[in-house]
Amino acid sequence: MPQHSRQDLAKPDLAKPDLAQQDPAQQELVKGDWRRFERWFIPGLIIVFCMVAFWLTTTFKTMPPILKRGIQPSDFPQLLLGLLVLLTLFMVWKDPIRVKERMHRSTWGTILLFVVFAATTAVDLFLALAIFAVAMAAYWGERRAPMLALVGLVIPVGIFFVFDQVFEIRFPRGLLTNLWYG
Repeated sequence: MPQHSRQDLAKPDLAKPDLAQQDPAQQELVKGDWRRFERWFIPGLIIVFCMVAFWLTTTFKTMPPILKRGIQPSDFPQLLLGLLVLLTLFMVWKDPIRVKERMHRSTWGTILLFVVFAATTAVDLFLALAIFAVAMAAYWGERRAPMLALVGLVIPVGIFFVFDQVFEIRFPRGLLTNLWYG
């Protein structure tokens, strides 16, 4: 291994060149590697999430054929997850993601609201949904109190009654669902 003095290492030709000093072919290679990564990162996360969620749906209990009125409990989520994977792959094929700038502060705030929603579902799903709907609307710029109240009431109540009365799906017990289910 050749010995170099400090003066030799300070020379630009021996120092590690940055992207601007590299030849154009090398620059395109480095940029191409990054573009390939950014093109598949988010779709890859979506597909991994779908695979994990699909695996979790295989643990759902099945209903005996005599009691089955339609589809098994795991069929609908599996159908949606499969559709989500297909749409993600179609998106990558037809309209690949090209990241041009870093995520905005509002995007990080929205992600934080999703985390708060996930944490508050332990108390009650519909209470968490109401808090999330109001917080998200306010965070995105809605300032009219009557509209925020409407969003906080209509969305959770609408979702609850559609699933409880129309689809006959019972939700996990919580503060508000205990009042309804008794």
